[in-house]
Amino acid sequence: MSGTDGGTDASGSGGAERPVDALVRMSNLVTPMALRVAATLRLVDHLRAGVTSPEALARATGADADALARLMRHLAAAGVLEESGPGRYVPTRIGDLLADDDPSRQRSWLDLDQAVGRADLTFLDLREAVRTGLPQYEARYGAPFWGDLSADDELGASFDTLMTTREDAAFAAPVAAYDWSRARHVLDVGGAPGGLLSAILRAAPETRGTLLDLPGAAARARERIVAAGMDGRIDIVGGDFFDELPVSADVVVLSFVLLNWSDTDASRILARCREALRPGGRIVLLERAEAPPGGTRTSDLYFSVLDMRMLVFLGGRVRTDREWADLADAAGLDIVSKTGPLVSPNVPLDSCLWELAPR
Repeated sequence: MSGTDGGTDASGSGGAERPVDALVRMSNLVTPMALRVAATLRLVDHLRAGVTSPEALARATGADADALARLMRHLAAAGVLEESGPGRYVPTRIGDLLADDDPSRQRSWLDLDQAVGRADLTFLDLREAVRTGLPQYEARYGAPFWGDLSADDELGASFDTLMTTREDAAFAAPVAAYDWSRARHVLDVGGAPGGLLSAILRAAPETRGTLLDLPGAAARARERIVAAGMDGRIDIVGGDFFDELPVSADVVVLSFVLLNWSDTDASRILARCREALRPGGRIVLLERAEAPPGGTRTSDLYFSVLDMRMLVFLGGRVRTDREWADLADAAGLDIVSKTGPLVSPNVPLDSCLWELAPR
């Protein structure tokens, strides 16, 4: 070993990445923003359509030709594009993920004009989030995240599209993990755009459902549910789950809802759900599983990335098993059972299903 940088010489001839190079790679904002701009401009779609000259690409994307060429040069250095000729580029296998028709929808996740890519810009205010513990979305955009998506149909629709990516595969495991047929009525709280409740009712043909969400999200969910022919079994209600819930139910479902909220707010939501239960009823939580002890760095990274988004966007958190137990206890609920981790195809984080009962 030589020097203080952790084990390779200055030339990197030992083969391992030098700590200083790793730090530069992790800390530079250039590549993440370059990817987001490329996604927003639909750069890979234009390249795949045969628009390859710098001038033609600039016209197609509404960009400055010189600035766009420099962006593409950086994307080539980062391994997203490769140069096929002087000033001309084609996407690599990584770059192909930015095509609009890629099943992973990475382009939409990164698009600065769509819900999540736009929200990611609040990470510019991460220092304030860490200093105060408060979300920063409303300070930047003038409305809370969920209110913004409810009020802006285009923004909300872009979020719904991401949430419905391969939803049949994503919901197969949680639907199979619980006996929904025991319930005459299932209330899905914060359940837009409706994929999970539809899947539950297909598995339990004698059961009816109600979906509650903010008015804009509820209206969009209604369109999807009507189109799927499920409107005869699902009632859609626009409302706020911090208020008294509109119906009672045998099972109240909270699917990836509570991670969006602080412990205080999550307890208030659970209290409303408890009030809505019929005698003998249950609350079913579907949430991300904690990163496994001794798990891979990748699983830890996905867990922490989602947790940081919850902090900065919404003031919520991705909880560990211990934190879920504490939250249930504070809300006067007992954890009757836990099922999982449930593995869904193409979803980087596993989920778990918790069944809660009033104490």
